[in-house]
Amino acid sequence: MTGLFSAEMIRSLLSSAAPLMMGSLGALFTELSGTLGIFIEGFMTLGSFFSWIFAGWTGSAAAGIILTAVLAGLAGGGLSRFVHATGADPFIAGLALNLAAVGITDSLSIIWFGTKGVLRNPNIPVPGPVTISLLERIPVIGGILSGERPSVYTAWGLTLLAALIIGRTRVGLRLRASGLSTMAAAERGIRPQRYREGAWAAAAFLAALAGAALTFRVGAYAPGGVAGRGWICLAAVFLGFRHVWGVAIAALVFALAERIGLGAQFFGTLPATVFLGLPSALALVLYTLSNFINRIKKTPLPGGVSRD
Repeated sequence: MTGLFSAEMIRSLLSSAAPLMMGSLGALFTELSGTLGIFIEGFMTLGSFFSWIFAGWTGSAAAGIILTAVLAGLAGGGLSRFVHATGADPFIAGLALNLAAVGITDSLSIIWFGTKGVLRNPNIPVPGPVTISLLERIPVIGGILSGERPSVYTAWGLTLLAALIIGRTRVGLRLRASGLSTMAAAERGIRPQRYREGAWAAAAFLAALAGAALTFRVGAYAPGGVAGRGWICLAAVFLGFRHVWGVAIAALVFALAERIGLGAQFFGTLPATVFLGLPSALALVLYTLSNFINRIKKTPLPGGVSRD
């Protein structure tokens, strides 16, 4: 038990959870706007590839990551506008982007580098752990909180920012109103489509950051490195009951399942694919459980009294 919750294990857990947290926050924004962004997986794939490419071109990891995220945000907003203008099905459009992302990255990798395999570049400065003296002074947990990767601090900072925006600002209120009832929001002078475009842009931006975090965590671009995490991000939205901090906790739960699955490969006789599929299986179970709990909460008690 001590080994399971050692400082190194907690560091590894926080590092694994960071991409899931950012991707899940993006999915939450789209869900609150009224249309769940199925495209999270695709933008994570694009982010993991182009952040590495742009970092190589600019010679800066930060510049490569930010440029990729901004371009992804613009593409996400454009995709929402395209869906609205053409009347396309948002689910089909998101699924198409997921499939296109794989084809785009594979094709460009072959054209530019002559391979669909792992891309390494020793000239790219990979960000290492960051020591924060203020955090180190915190008793007991200070040594764990300080010395994390930049993606960990970014993920928690964005979570706090998302909680403030959604729960404490007029923008967040109007975003949630747009998702609850488009007609009611429009009657109050709110333009739901504008907030939906903003939510999709934010989701694509965050998903690209999540993909970049996966790439720079291993110090190379690996095809298939996203490995279905975008779908897990979608499940985290409902497991977290559509609340920012609930989503963050759900991301930690899935990250823990991932770490357990990787560690369990060294024991037992089950195939490795069984353990690698543990996070996805957990996502399915917990998603089903969260839906069951929601149905119970919405079922009125005898006499028509609501459980809430």
